Amino acid sequence: MDINLDLAGRRVLVFGGPRPARRVLARYLAAGATVYLATTPVDGRTPDRPHPEVRPVEYPHFPHGWRDLVSAVDLVVLVDVSAATDGIVSDACATARVWLSRERAAAVAPLGRVSLVGGGPGDVGLLTLAARRALRDADVVYHDRLGPTDRLADWCPGAELVDVGKTPGHHAVPQAEIERMLVASARDGQTVVRLKGGDPFVFGRGGEEVIACRAAGIPVTVIPGVSSAISVPAAAGIPVTHRDVSRIFTVLSGHAPLSDAELAHLVGLDGTIVVLMGIGTLPHLAGGLARHGMTAGMPVAIIEQGYSTRQRTTITNLGEVATVAGTLGVRSPAVLVFGEVVRLAQQDDTAAVELMRSAAELADLG
Repeated sequence: MDINLDLAGRRVLVFGGPRPARRVLARYLAAGATVYLATTPVDGRTPDRPHPEVRPVEYPHFPHGWRDLVSAVDLVVLVDVSAATDGIVSDACATARVWLSRERAAAVAPLGRVSLVGGGPGDVGLLTLAARRALRDADVVYHDRLGPTDRLADWCPGAELVDVGKTPGHHAVPQAEIERMLVASARDGQTVVRLKGGDPFVFGRGGEEVIACRAAGIPVTVIPGVSSAISVPAAAGIPVTHRDVSRIFTVLSGHAPLSDAELAHLVGLDGTIVVLMGIGTLPHLAGGLARHGMTAGMPVAIIEQGYSTRQRTTITNLGEVATVAGTLGVRSPAVLVFGEVVRLAQQDDTAAVELMRSAAELADLG
C-alpha cells in the first residue's frame, strides 16, 4: 500500500498477529489513521495491544459478521494470515467494496537483528535501495548527525529514532554505550538499524559494532554506503584518480596527527590524499607534508558540507592552506583533497566553488 496517500482520519483494519503486524500498525498510525487490529481471543481475553493507540477488534463469530466488520472501515490490511482468513476477508471486502492490501510481516524471532547501514554523504538521492528497505523494516534506528536524517520519519514511520551522533571533540553517547544499546534492542526481539553517514566501514567504527554484535550472538549485516571520501570530492568536480595525473589515492582520518614516518610515506606515494575529519589537524598535516617534500604549490581543496545546500569548496595550495582555512573559518564536516587532481575541480557558480589562489588575494577580500 502506498502510504503516501492521505490517510489522516481514515479507518484502517489490520488482520494479523500483534508482533508480525507491528511495523504495519506503526506506519498507519504515523500516517494519521485510526487503526484497528482484528485479533483472536486467547483463553477468553483479548491479547495485549502492540501500541496504546491501536484499537482491538475480535474476529467475527458468524459469516455475516465479516462483511459488517470490513464495511465499517476504509481500508483492510492482511499481514501473515491463514489462507482461510485471507479468502473470507477478501470476499467480504469485494462484497462491501472496501480497499484491501496485503503487507509483509515483521520479524517475530525471539532474537532480533542489527543492520549497519551506510547513509552516504547526506544527499537522500545517494541512499541505496537496500538502505531504504532496512529503514522501512526497522523498529528502532540509532543514527549519527552526518547521515541523511531529515526524512527518517517518512522512511521508517513509527520506528523509535535515537540520536547517538558525535560532534568534533564531543561524544554525547560513548561508543561502548552505543554497542550496548544495539545489542540490548536486538535481544528484545527488535529489528535494529544503525544508520551512519558515508560507509560504515570507512572511519565509521562499523567494525567495532559488528564485533560487539557477534560477541553477543546477535545476527548482524552490513549495508554499504556511498563514501564521502570519494563522493564529496566528486561533488566539487574532483576525481580522486585521473589518467596521467594520479593512479593512486589514500584515504586517511585526520582525527589524530600523523607520525613523521606516515607523513613521509604519504608524500612518497605521489598520489591523491583524501582526509576526513581533518580540519582540527590541518596545520599539522600541511606542515608535515611540506617538511617531507611535498611542494608548496601542490593544489589543495577543502569541501565543506558536501552535497548540501551549504556546500562550499575552497581551492588553494599546500603552502597557504592553513592560513586560508583559518581566515575563512572553514568548519567540519569537510573533506580535504591534496593532489594534482584538484586542478580538475569544477569551476562554476552552481557548484559553489570558491577559488583561493594566494593569501594576498584572500586579504583583498577582507
